[in-house]
Amino acid sequence: MRPKLGTPDNLPYDLLVVGAGINGAGLARDAAGRGLKVLIVDQGDIAAATSSTSTKLIHGGLRYLEHYAFGLVRESLTEREILLSIAPHLAREQRFVIPHTPAQRPRWMIRLGLALYDGLARGSSLKRAEALALSGTPYGAPLRKEFTHGFAYSDLATDDARLTLLNAVSAAQLGAKVMTRTKLVGARREGGEWRAVLQAADGAQQECAARILVNAAGPWTVAVRKAIAGDAAGPESLRLVKGSHLVVPRLYSGEQAYLLQNDDGRIAFVIPFEGEFSLVGTTEVPLDAPDAAPRIDASEADYLCSVVGRFFQAPLVPSQAVWSYAGIRALYEDGKGNASAVSREYRLTVDGGAGEAPLLSIFGGKLTTYRHLAERVLDKLKPWLPGLRPSWSAGVHLPGGGLGRSGLPGLLLELARRYPKLPPELLDALARRHGTLAARVLGQARTEAELGEHFGGGLYAAEADYMVAHEWAHSADDILWRRTKCGLRMDAQGQARLARHLVERLDTVPART
Repeated sequence: MRPKLGTPDNLPYDLLVVGAGINGAGLARDAAGRGLKVLIVDQGDIAAATSSTSTKLIHGGLRYLEHYAFGLVRESLTEREILLSIAPHLAREQRFVIPHTPAQRPRWMIRLGLALYDGLARGSSLKRAEALALSGTPYGAPLRKEFTHGFAYSDLATDDARLTLLNAVSAAQLGAKVMTRTKLVGARREGGEWRAVLQAADGAQQECAARILVNAAGPWTVAVRKAIAGDAAGPESLRLVKGSHLVVPRLYSGEQAYLLQNDDGRIAFVIPFEGEFSLVGTTEVPLDAPDAAPRIDASEADYLCSVVGRFFQAPLVPSQAVWSYAGIRALYEDGKGNASAVSREYRLTVDGGAGEAPLLSIFGGKLTTYRHLAERVLDKLKPWLPGLRPSWSAGVHLPGGGLGRSGLPGLLLELARRYPKLPPELLDALARRHGTLAARVLGQARTEAELGEHFGGGLYAAEADYMVAHEWAHSADDILWRRTKCGLRMDAQGQARLARHLVERLDTVPART
């Protein structure tokens, strides 16, 4: 362990944020950029839970229109465009095909819904929706012959874990203190401030002071709130839903994704993933309590394969999966009967009377709306933050995102010019992970040998060391499944070599603070 990863100083923080998922990291970035003194802690790695186990989409929520959630869809579509602008290396347009089935609404109604979706986007840069004849077309080629008509629309695909990570990196660049593998084990009000007790993975404890405590613990929000507020905690609760995914060898050629509506009313996605794979998800399994390490079960895998088999010519079986993952969606409990109908809106609650240090808890939310959620959190905290600077995050790139007019193709051309002896596929991967910071990762290296040991899967020691020094990476899993997806192509021997390398480097690479 590396408990020296970050040490809170003796001066009180304006904000102590508990949870380094997308909501916590986004809030830390926004607050630090407004001049606030911020500390963010997480009991695990950045994005170790829900924020690295989503379907990896930035989307407006097309199916939310069925529940008349027009405000949420409009907010999400606005944020979709902002995120495409500030993180162009992480977000890309993804075209989705919807094969039409008799079980769905009439085609005219779906066409109208898609037109509304485009209309709510208010001048989006993405391609508009259209009706399709699938027979004899590339879009229809992988599908069963009975699907002759469908629709296409656009949203964004992203890397959810890196989006979260780069918010934390940006927060640190703006002065925030980031402490991973550090758990909040207690907090009490004292003299108009919070006195919080933090515990490192080795059991060492330390205390810090903060004017405001923000509970962004995702599935653990209720537990953290009750532990701090006790009997004073309000009645708000969460609906916990496990969503599982399969990653399988590429199911078809072409860059399109598919939205498949099953006969039970639920939907599944099939999305191009990491070049040679397809991502299939997701399920909806209710949980009574958060699980620190949720896994897909056999019934979920069978369900996803059956949905694909309902639409695709080639059958899919669970044994084809090269990877699977599961996450927990923490939805604000609004009393709806099933998980699909539960609102993806979020609720912000403040505990604390007049003159007391506030505890703000975040219930619900989703990847797409994290940036706007951060603005709303700070709006709600304005009574305790006199003179708070205005919002700013919509117009400033995340680290590595300043690609300019030439975009990602221009960056790839520049990297190819500067590093002509490095494989194009490596440069492409680095550009998509790090954007304009790719050259910083490569440093003075001009050949593969100068990048250090190659562990497999396109991961070299130089990038692993960069992630230790600048991205709080600690374990092989941190790198293989969150900061990259190199684990998909790396064998067991390579993973073991990486783990040994990290043990050595963690004692020699300067700590990221």
